[in-house]
Amino acid sequence: MKWRHASQLVLSIGLLAVPLTASAKGKTYHVVISGMKFTPQTLTVNVGDTVEWTNEDIVPHTATSKIFDSGTLEPGKSWKTTLHRQGAVPYRCHFHPPMTGSIEVK
Repeated sequence: MKWRHASQLVLSIGLLAVPLTASAKGKTYHVVISGMKFTPQTLTVNVGDTVEWTNEDIVPHTATSKIFDSGTLEPGKSWKTTLHRQGAVPYRCHFHPPMTGSIEVK
């Protein structure tokens, strides 16, 4: 195929790259921290999906597991992570150990 201008080649390459990038991106799931609990408490996601926690409580919390740690989430703050391995991922709040949740990564 012949190109009349170099800008046509760049535009065509850019258009081809967009669908590849969009299809490679996973879904984002949201967990709300409120009332001293994670909602939803259990979540099933796929490898490559992202989970985002938002602290809507009046005190700081964390989302802490063996594979991720949000650090301190002050009220009104959010944090997210992308999960890259299959398996069960239990997590808890470091400050409030009875606050637990779990993610099943398929």
